[in-house]
Amino acid sequence: MRLLVTGGAGFIGANFVHATVRERPDVQVSVLDSLTYAGSRESLAPVAEDVRLIEGDVTDAALVTTLVSEADAVVHFAAETHVDNALADPAPFVHTNVVGTFTVLEAVRSHGVRLHHVSTDEVYGDLPLDAPDRFTESTPYQPSSPYSSTKAAADLLVRAWVRSYGVAATISNCSNNYGPYQHVEKFIPRQITNILTGRRPKLYGRGANVRDWIHVEDHNSAVWRILTDGTLGRTYLIGAEGERDNLTVMRTILRLMGRSEDDFDHVTDRAGHDLRYAIDASRIESELGWKPSITFEAGLAATVDWYLNNGEWLDSVTSGAYQQYYDTMYGNRG
Repeated sequence: MRLLVTGGAGFIGANFVHATVRERPDVQVSVLDSLTYAGSRESLAPVAEDVRLIEGDVTDAALVTTLVSEADAVVHFAAETHVDNALADPAPFVHTNVVGTFTVLEAVRSHGVRLHHVSTDEVYGDLPLDAPDRFTESTPYQPSSPYSSTKAAADLLVRAWVRSYGVAATISNCSNNYGPYQHVEKFIPRQITNILTGRRPKLYGRGANVRDWIHVEDHNSAVWRILTDGTLGRTYLIGAEGERDNLTVMRTILRLMGRSEDDFDHVTDRAGHDLRYAIDASRIESELGWKPSITFEAGLAATVDWYLNNGEWLDSVTSGAYQQYYDTMYGNRG
């Protein structure tokens, strides 16, 4: 198989590429990535000899069309993802998440290439903290941020291109990922790197917000299962029953790193902070036989170890530019 991975130098995409090279040596992998701050050559360095990396914008129709014409399938990870960044400047999110997905759809439509579109559970909005409800494939879309609304728009474009043009596509909506190579702007690596660099970790509000955590390796094994066995036109929700409130996650990280569980500061909450995400993954489990294999406790411990043992990669993404970003986004919250 000739596989094109958009956003393959970012967090989830790079892990997907690593797993593909490791587990599927018959697959020829090409990566399209704009190599902005969240995607880097360093994240693909261990597999650099095994993949073709093309630096370019997913909205570049000529480039995308050429790359798609050379592929048997496309896995579309490319996206702007961080809610804080979306609140500060939504324009890149519309550009990449909406226009980029349209560009990919037109290319696969033109060349008859299989597409898997990777999305988020945030398109469904949020759930009450004290209810048993979970998101399912039939949950109505209620995005609440510039990030989730642009991902919802992208999902709807894919659905429309499947119905209107017969594009051979599937969609997955996954819960919150964690694991190696995640940019330090995100919640778990931000706390780990704060501790490593001598900053005091910061927690939005009371830390009551709940996320359904899944290790990136489990997410990517599900993507491969959908790509090979999924029903065209279907949406699959991917989750690992990893619901934890942010306070619990913070205290677990502190404990794993040998710090007091109270060694952090509460700061002003994010505007419109979603309360709870929770995934019902029964469709992918029953139809495709997929199940997660990594518990949250084991996965988080392994993630902390990875950041402790990969200082060179960490240095490459915590440059002066990141320090300025961190001070701008979080330094004045109190």
